[in-house]
Amino acid sequence: MRVLGIETSCDETGVAVYDSERGLLADALYSQVAMHAEYGGVIPELASRDHVRKTLPMIREVLAQAGVEHGDIDGIAYTAGPGLMGALLVGAALGRSLAMAWGVPAIGIHHMEGHLLAPMLEEDPPRFPFVALLVSGGHTQLVEVKGIGQYRLLGESLDDAAGEAFDKVAKMLGLDYPGGPRVAALAERGQAGRFVFPRPMTNRPGLDFSFSGLKTYVRNTLAEETEQVLARGEALDEQTRADIALAFEEAVVQTLLIKCRRALQQTGMQSLVIAGGVSANTRLRAALGEMATKQGARLYYAQLRFCTDNGAMIAFAGCQRLAAGQEDDLQIVTRPRWSLESLPPIDDTALRRES
Repeated sequence: MRVLGIETSCDETGVAVYDSERGLLADALYSQVAMHAEYGGVIPELASRDHVRKTLPMIREVLAQAGVEHGDIDGIAYTAGPGLMGALLVGAALGRSLAMAWGVPAIGIHHMEGHLLAPMLEEDPPRFPFVALLVSGGHTQLVEVKGIGQYRLLGESLDDAAGEAFDKVAKMLGLDYPGGPRVAALAERGQAGRFVFPRPMTNRPGLDFSFSGLKTYVRNTLAEETEQVLARGEALDEQTRADIALAFEEAVVQTLLIKCRRALQQTGMQSLVIAGGVSANTRLRAALGEMATKQGARLYYAQLRFCTDNGAMIAFAGCQRLAAGQEDDLQIVTRPRWSLESLPPIDDTALRRES
């Protein structure tokens, strides 16, 4: 089965073609970061308009790269949620319309399921069952995964997601959007141990997260340091900003590590998958990899280009569901909020991927 995947949930337009026998044939990604950076964050209306301009030309581009025509496509998958409503509607309307015109089935894909399955695109993918840590700008979740559509939420953020906390701390530090990579780069120049921030909700049982208090701790630390240097007639120096960035990043990484270790111990599983934009953080990958080894487990993640939003993960997830006989009706449905646990399971969990 050959599936066209379309991702338009937020500020990146992704298109890909995935073949169940040959693997990923082609993919393309357009980022709106430069446009939104001027405003310090994503402007939903501008994001939607840019998806309108970019998606169809990118579909033509990807089909040409894959060496296929629309008659060679067996199904279409598009992101139906969670995400920005206007942005989701662009991909959903176009995907559904092309499916009708080409006479093929279409299916709306859960954005976080796409992320969760992205490591399956690698040459050495994880095998079911496993624990998944989903970390992005809008989500921080620990999920027990027994198969496609067989998800049990173990814990989630009660307020800010990890990626959202990175973006907000970046603004406090005077860094440009997107904040996550900027904070990580600044932290590389930080001096370990000068500041030590709390690891929120790690001293109590359970697997939920909370990063709002940590964000406030950073704000208060910055205010105190700024007040001290202003009293001397000086400005906050770059080294102090780097030290604060490092302390914040270490606090987030250690919090995620503690919760992941707890999840592995509670479920008895030996595989840990990390996915989503924050999974590209090198400090997080290194820390979780070391922890997993000590626990007798193994860490899996996607290559960097498949950590952020992309069409390949949607095409892959869509291929699994369409091949299992699942498809949507003619109604265009998008869900800004959508529980992973509500997704229907696939009875046959043998992956449709290149062997």
